[in-house]
Amino acid sequence: MHSIHDNEIISYKVDFQKSRITLHTLGGNGDSVTTTIEFIDVLAHMFETQLQGSIILDISKYEVSRFLKHNKELLEKQKNYGWPMHYEKIEDLLERLQNEKYNYYVISSSYGLNGWVIAKEYNIYN
Repeated sequence: MHSIHDNEIISYKVDFQKSRITLHTLGGNGDSVTTTIEFIDVLAHMFETQLQGSIILDISKYEVSRFLKHNKELLEKQKNYGWPMHYEKIEDLLERLQNEKYNYYVISSSYGLNGWVIAKEYNIYN
């Protein structure tokens, strides 16, 4: 897999119809290589601190159980609105996310945009 450490985020696109998020980045350390990061089969996402010149530190993959643990308040607040999907108990949501093979991707930044994506996979292209 290609390194994305210190890549600058040039733009990103959220395609709700295709359930994809695409980030276009420019290599760090004076490298002018363009890299595309694509999240596939996206269920939900949240980005914070979107700033021009945002620099990626890393993208980490975790089990969805970690997402549920770290976002209890958000899940409670949005549950009655069918977000991220309809469920009765948090255990039901966990089981469905696991059965459908979703992952919790955390985007860490050195500067600017950070957040998370619930998706089935992600790829990096040059």
